[in-house]
Amino acid sequence: MSKVTIKQVAPFVLLSLIAIAAIFVKSDAPTTDPSTYSAADITWILVSSALVFLMTPGLAFFYGGMVDRKNVISTMMKSLVAAGIVSVLWVVVGFSLCFGDSIGGFIGNPSTFLFFKNVVSGAPALQGGAPLTIPLLLFSVFQLMFAIITPGLVVGAVAERIRFTAYVLFVVLFSLLVYAPLAHWSWHPNGFLAKMGVFDFAGGTVVHISAGCAALAGALVLKRRHTHIEHREIPPANVPYVLIGTGLLWFGWFGFNAGSALSAGPLAVSAFATTNTAAGAAGLSWMFFDVVRGKKPSALGFCIGAVVGLVAITPAAGFVAIPQSIFIGAFAAIVSNVAVYYKQKSTLDDALDVFPCHGIGGMVGMLMTGLFATKTVNPAGPDGLLYGNSAFFFIQLKAMLIVVAFSFVVSFAIFKFIGLILPLRVSKEEEAEGLDATQHNEEYAGKNIALVAS
Repeated sequence: MSKVTIKQVAPFVLLSLIAIAAIFVKSDAPTTDPSTYSAADITWILVSSALVFLMTPGLAFFYGGMVDRKNVISTMMKSLVAAGIVSVLWVVVGFSLCFGDSIGGFIGNPSTFLFFKNVVSGAPALQGGAPLTIPLLLFSVFQLMFAIITPGLVVGAVAERIRFTAYVLFVVLFSLLVYAPLAHWSWHPNGFLAKMGVFDFAGGTVVHISAGCAALAGALVLKRRHTHIEHREIPPANVPYVLIGTGLLWFGWFGFNAGSALSAGPLAVSAFATTNTAAGAAGLSWMFFDVVRGKKPSALGFCIGAVVGLVAITPAAGFVAIPQSIFIGAFAAIVSNVAVYYKQKSTLDDALDVFPCHGIGGMVGMLMTGLFATKTVNPAGPDGLLYGNSAFFFIQLKAMLIVVAFSFVVSFAIFKFIGLILPLRVSKEEEAEGLDATQHNEEYAGKNIALVAS
């Protein structure tokens, strides 16, 4: 048995201390006055929370099917382990940082909901916001699901070379230093982007741009895989996994976007429809654009395109009409497809194209919100450039640039910091053997299902 180091013991000790501290937290009684709640809204957001959680195993299949077969388990595990890390972190301090009493519009007070204090018994409202029709606890659970999947998105960029321990630390630091501030800025009633007039219905900035820019930072810090340097093409381990993952993501995304209406009403129905329409248009657009470029229509192409469409419609889902969602999906797919093409000609090793798909897809979605938003769909929202409100478009553009810069710089610093205290990537020998065996002592039993290049 190898000697156990302090760095190996530290995560267990930290979790143990949190568990022991939790024993002494006073229990809150649920709010007894149900007069402000809507049973229909509670039911829908419960379902939506479950749907958004389903996206995490969906993402695991989506990514796991695209990597080399010797890295399938390690890639899928990183998506799922985020659920454990973020769930504990959320109860302890994460929800407070995102939605606690605002400190200057930049971050929530960590003591507001420390260890979920006043969440179960709290009034169904956030500081400065209108009362909710669902319990504060349910709102927190719904938001938790977004916080879980966001660091999981970064896995695709750093796949096949990042150490598991380094990834675990990344999830913690990213959640506290990148995700929490962005969620507070955008979704807290007193957040500075919200006060500035920025609208992000379900996470174009908070989830996708932040994850995409973190993915770019991670790929730059970790540097290239040896197979990438040697220009060796590794076939996807299991394309049917990608199809399953896409189906689960698409299904879960209905909760992601339609659930963000926070009510079971017409706005949720509209967001549901725009989500599905954009995804379908984007999948077709990516596939047909590949054909125009001389390729054959592929399952992988349609799946990637559909996900890009889902990303792009996310910030706009509750603000744009259904016909315009066709354009948003089709246009975003072409932009991301071109971005992937040029990325492949560069030395950037974003293994599964997270930045071109999620980062750029999220940026397109934010700008399309500024273009196509209409009060006809959502009277509580703005009119966009197409409807005479050019100021809103430039607010969205300004917010996009702020979020891109913040997410990239802080994520780059996080990866650099981790590299100072832990080995960030596996050795050349471990990379050649595969992370399933070297990081987890497990093996994927499936066989490669290769794509024939056209």
